[in-house]
Amino acid sequence: MATHALKRAVSLSGGQTSLASACGVKQPYVWNWINRDGRVPAEYVLRVSQATNFEITPHELRPDIYPNCSDGLPIDHAAA
Repeated sequence: MATHALKRAVSLSGGQTSLASACGVKQPYVWNWINRDGRVPAEYVLRVSQATNFEITPHELRPDIYPNCSDGLPIDHAAA
C-alpha cells in the first residue's frame, strides 16, 4: 500500500526527478525508496506529501508513524 502511494506521489509531483528535488535529494534516492526500500524514510514523508499538495497523505505513505488519517496534515487540509 505504501509503495502504491509513493508511486502515485511520483506521478502527481511530475516524476522521480521532480519529487527528489522537492525533497532535497537526488533522483536515485527516490528510485531506491520505490524499488529497494518500499517506503519513504520518515524524515521525507512530509516533504513528499507537500510535493503532492497533500493529495498523498503522510498516513498513506507511512501508516506506521502517522497512524491516523489526518496525522501530519496542515490544519486546512486536515479539516477537509
